[in-house]
Amino acid sequence: MSPTQFRRIALSFPDTEESAHMGHPDFRVRNRIFASLLGDKEQTAMVKLTPDQQAAFMTQHPTALSPASGAWGRAGATMITLKSIRAAPLKHALLAAWRNTAPKRLVDSLGPSDPD
Repeated sequence: MSPTQFRRIALSFPDTEESAHMGHPDFRVRNRIFASLLGDKEQTAMVKLTPDQQAAFMTQHPTALSPASGAWGRAGATMITLKSIRAAPLKHALLAAWRNTAPKRLVDSLGPSDPD
């Protein structure tokens, strides 16, 4: 997975735009961050999951995902090594993060949670 592919998937959700925060690109729905690209050459990403979602995704993809450090990670912020993840699971993680962040009315307009 490349940063370009990550961007394309993140920007495919309704009302999403790319912005920047603390020197790195982030992805927002209605001005609320749900994902970011980080690190040298943007080879790492962060998605805002719930702790339960984080545990499930990390079980399914242990080499690609890990909790962010500290309280932020315990709250569900999840780091993704882009070179270690395929498009389908990344899309599922990004959709979960988008749904966690977007207003309920917007989430409901998208329909079922399956991104495919």
